[in-house]
Amino acid sequence: MGLDGLARLHGLFAAYKPPGLKWKHLRDTVELQLLKVRGPAFTSLKIGMGHRLDAQASGVLVLGVGRGRRLLTDMYNAHLTKDYTVHGLLGKATDDFCEDGRLVEKTTYDHVTREKLERILSLIQGSHQKALVMYSNVDLQTQEAYEMAVSGVLRPMNKSPMLVTGIRCLQFAPPEFLLEVQCMHETQKQLRRLVHEIGLELKSTAVCTQVRRTRDGFFTLDDALLRTQWDLPSIQDAIQSAAPRVAAELENNLRPGLGTQ
Repeated sequence: MGLDGLARLHGLFAAYKPPGLKWKHLRDTVELQLLKVRGPAFTSLKIGMGHRLDAQASGVLVLGVGRGRRLLTDMYNAHLTKDYTVHGLLGKATDDFCEDGRLVEKTTYDHVTREKLERILSLIQGSHQKALVMYSNVDLQTQEAYEMAVSGVLRPMNKSPMLVTGIRCLQFAPPEFLLEVQCMHETQKQLRRLVHEIGLELKSTAVCTQVRRTRDGFFTLDDALLRTQWDLPSIQDAIQSAAPRVAAELENNLRPGLGTQ
């Protein structure tokens, strides 16, 4: 590969991580594909990992290649939200909030309705909205800050606990239910714990059966390369395709002041 080809490999792209695969294995697989390329310009290209997914979770995983690793830091500093679909199962509690964890308790769930679930979700979103305002360090007395709060683009300036900026029920078919969660500064275990806590609030129990990230900042499922596409041409195309959007989004989100998402 010549210098021109090498230059097109610096940047960000998204891969789809299947459940059961560790993020390190995904990164190493991609790195091996790129190390097959040899030339006088370089000996190796380092791969950086964005917001991680644990082994059980699946979905959008952003990687940075070469100088693109610096852009991962910019993504962190932009405090962008991420979207997940989270599957829950009523009627039991486990020690790790997962379906296959050690059983702690079994309960009935006949009394749980979609209306009751949605009431709990509304309370969760309300409490997290208050926390978001607190961690954003903005004065809600100003018109600009008020408009940001109403339109949902407030962001914390520094690290914070997990903040849920949106949560809704997509499907309710007891004992199963499906949630869509928009959040930041989360871990997948915290999302599983959230399902557990929702079960308790419903005077029942619940475990999480699946966590899937459908968006990480400005990368969505449509951008994510499947395992069969973790090869040099596909990665190169994905980096080039994303580059203008990455530059525009980061400039928009990292500009001084309050900014918008």
